[in-house]
Amino acid sequence: MSASPHPDPVTAQRRRGFWLRTLHQWHWISSAVCLVGMLLFTATGITLNHAARIEAQPRVDNRTVELPAPLLAQLADAPAEGNAPLPADVAAWLGDALEVSLGRRPAEWSAEEAYVSMPSPGADAWLSIDRETGAVEFERTSRGWVSYLNDLHKGRNAGPAWGWFIDVFAIATLVFCITGLFLLHLHARQRRLTWPLVGLGLAVPLLLILVFIH
Repeated sequence: MSASPHPDPVTAQRRRGFWLRTLHQWHWISSAVCLVGMLLFTATGITLNHAARIEAQPRVDNRTVELPAPLLAQLADAPAEGNAPLPADVAAWLGDALEVSLGRRPAEWSAEEAYVSMPSPGADAWLSIDRETGAVEFERTSRGWVSYLNDLHKGRNAGPAWGWFIDVFAIATLVFCITGLFLLHLHARQRRLTWPLVGLGLAVPLLLILVFIH
C-alpha cells in the first residue's frame, strides 16, 4: 500500500501556524516601515490629482551682491565654457552672503557669466555671476508647502538620498502587499468576501482604463 497523499492533520496545522506567524511578522514589520511614507504618498496623491484646483501663491526672493575683487580674480582661472563647480572660496562666500547652500553644484560657464541652477522641491532658484564686473544676481521662487510635498511625491529635485528612500519605501510596500495577499489566502475560507473584494479591486481600475481612458 502506498502512503496516503493527504498530510497528517497535526503536521498541516503546524505548517499553517508557521506560515501565519511568519507572514504576520513580515506584514507588521513592513507596515511599520512604510506607514509614514504611505500616508505621505496617499495624501500627496490627492493633492496631485487636484493640483489645478489648489491655488498656489508663488513667493519670489530676488537679491543682488557683488563679489570682492580677490574672489572675482579667481573666476579668471575657471573654464571659459562648459560645466564645472564654482571655486570653493567663491561658493563659500556666496553661501554666506545669500544664505544659500551651493555645495558642488555645477555651474554653466560662458565668456560673460557663470550660471548656477538650484532647483529644489517646491521651488526653483538660480544664480548668475557677471565674470567681468562680479555682479551677482540670485532669484528663488517658492510655490508653498503643497508644491513641496507634491515634488517629494514625484522625487523631483529631491536629491539621491530621497531617491534611495523612495526605493526602500517601495520595497517595504511590496512586502506589505504580498504578505497581505498570502494572509488573505490563508484566511479566505473563513471570510467568503475575500476574493470577490480582491477581484473588485482589480476590475474597477481595469474597467476605468478600458472605458474612460483613451
